[in-house]
Amino acid sequence: MSARHTVTFAVSAVDDLEVVRAWYADPGVPEVGERLIAEIVSAVERLQSFPLSGRVVPEFGIDGLREVMHPPFRIVYRVGDAWVRVVRVWRSERRMSG
Repeated sequence: MSARHTVTFAVSAVDDLEVVRAWYADPGVPEVGERLIAEIVSAVERLQSFPLSGRVVPEFGIDGLREVMHPPFRIVYRVGDAWVRVVRVWRSERRMSG
């Protein structure tokens, strides 16, 4: 089994999670946002052991830029030899641009 990768979140991904939190807090259902964020973090934690488990982001086709789906979100991350950096957490219908 390979060594565990260090996982970090870019400021952009943290900002995305704050948007999720605010989106659900505004109509008075903050527990939904908190649950979704916990599920997203759980999905990201799996990348420590399985960094290549996500698919290559189709808009770019770059092996080191991958995503895992957690409907309704795309968790987009970069992967290196010993690290994973989550760069965006977007609604799954949103397409990335170059």
